[in-house]
Amino acid sequence: MNLNERQQAAKDAFVEQRGTWSPLWESIARLDPEFLDAYREMSMVPWRKNHLDAKTKELIYIAVDANATHMYLPGVRQHIQAAFRAGATPQEIMEVLELSSTLGIHAMNIGVPLLVQVLEEQGLRTGPAPLDDEQQALKDEFTENRGYWHAFWDEILELDPEMFRAYTDFSSVPWKTGTLEPKVRELVYCAFDASATHLYVKGLKLHYENALRLGASVGEILEVLEIASVIGIHAATSAVPILVEEAEAAGVPID
Repeated sequence: MNLNERQQAAKDAFVEQRGTWSPLWESIARLDPEFLDAYREMSMVPWRKNHLDAKTKELIYIAVDANATHMYLPGVRQHIQAAFRAGATPQEIMEVLELSSTLGIHAMNIGVPLLVQVLEEQGLRTGPAPLDDEQQALKDEFTENRGYWHAFWDEILELDPEMFRAYTDFSSVPWKTGTLEPKVRELVYCAFDASATHLYVKGLKLHYENALRLGASVGEILEVLEIASVIGIHAATSAVPILVEEAEAAGVPID
């Protein structure tokens, strides 16, 4: 169906600035070109300031879309394609996916301290036990591989050293074999910790600290947050095709 003048103007601006178009965006343009314009403007903020290079921005989009709390696969595909165009290698994208796959440990990061609190309230724990030699070796290995230690690992290491060892090995793979800058790895962690579908505040603060220590600028961190902020559009990109389909089935015009 042909677009009217207002809808076509929204499409032309989107294609010019975002460099992409699809039937999905066409449907949004038909239904509400003002909304499409507003989204385009918000999504372009990190692309106008450019503290991060294009490849790194696309890697951040992949981390935001692929992580377990969001899993927006159309976005993963789009941004993998864009990352290739920006010069990313399959190994670099795989590294982002490996980093994003560590998100599940937050069940332990949140759950174990809460368990300790309940145990103390019920008189089943009076305080931390000293680390044995194996636990201390695990702590040292983690610190060497990951470049930091944080107090929220203490109770996990104490109560469940088997899981801590497995996670240390799992999370250290990209730090041992990857090619991305350590700063970029920390920005990837920031991206999925800050996303609206996760909002893991303790981890986000830690990875801010690590990123700054590794040379990230405030502008770079803000661009990560700007990219993570646009996942709200997936309410529209997921539901508009259903809206169009059902409107057509009901014989209801959408223009």
